[in-house]
Amino acid sequence: MSTTFGGMKVLVTAAGRAIGAEICRTLAADGHEVIATARDLELLADLPVAEKLALDVTDESSIDAVVHRVGFVDALVNNAALGGSGPLETYPLDHLRAMFETNTFGPLRLIQKLVPSWRERGAGVIVNISSIQGRVSTPLDGPYAASKFALEAFSETLHYELGHFGIRVVVIEPGYTAPGMKKVDGIPRPDTYAELYQQWEGNDERLAGPAGRPGPDLVARAVADAITDPATPFRVPVGNDAQLVLSIRSQMNDIDFETTMRSTLGLEW
Repeated sequence: MSTTFGGMKVLVTAAGRAIGAEICRTLAADGHEVIATARDLELLADLPVAEKLALDVTDESSIDAVVHRVGFVDALVNNAALGGSGPLETYPLDHLRAMFETNTFGPLRLIQKLVPSWRERGAGVIVNISSIQGRVSTPLDGPYAASKFALEAFSETLHYELGHFGIRVVVIEPGYTAPGMKKVDGIPRPDTYAELYQQWEGNDERLAGPAGRPGPDLVARAVADAITDPATPFRVPVGNDAQLVLSIRSQMNDIDFETTMRSTLGLEW
């Protein structure tokens, strides 16, 4: 554990906005030495962190440069993610591949770089930011859900493989969180699915209730606790909607869960 800041040295990806930025602020306030990274360095300008570095998790040379620069770290927070929704029938495969490169392979690239030194030391913490969509796939969000399902599969295997060496793996599963993911343009919205779009869009408001989406501080606190508390469970749902949906999903078979979801969200498609 690093002593300069009295806490841990933590590398955070996609720290330029929303959840990533809040994670950095929370960790820094807790006394950790935070290395904030993003593809665009300008997005990191206002963060009160120890170091700010440019990082593209889809670029091996970019990862190598950052890992060489920061040296040993105690924990890694994989937050980088690319969104985009649309029906699978017409979804651009190039964008789907890009989502997997960022959301799934990006975290694994970083993990592969850091684990050898952690194995030798017998300690390290990996926190992968997944989603409620990493456990429950929904209409129009299949591409994003698939990338997060895969991330959770990787994480579960890593939990078994790396726990032997004293390395902890935690998956954080936020529900709908303000301000939401950055909008992705250029994904087709075919007229054939217009009614589905009409029925499905806005479901976040129905699940979040009158108070609306919670802020990213809930996720940031869950991450901060996961890094420091060895008793943290492997999966941590964050937000009332995530806790409710995942709890119900674990108690129901496929037919009952679908019936409940359709009734709750008014989905007739």
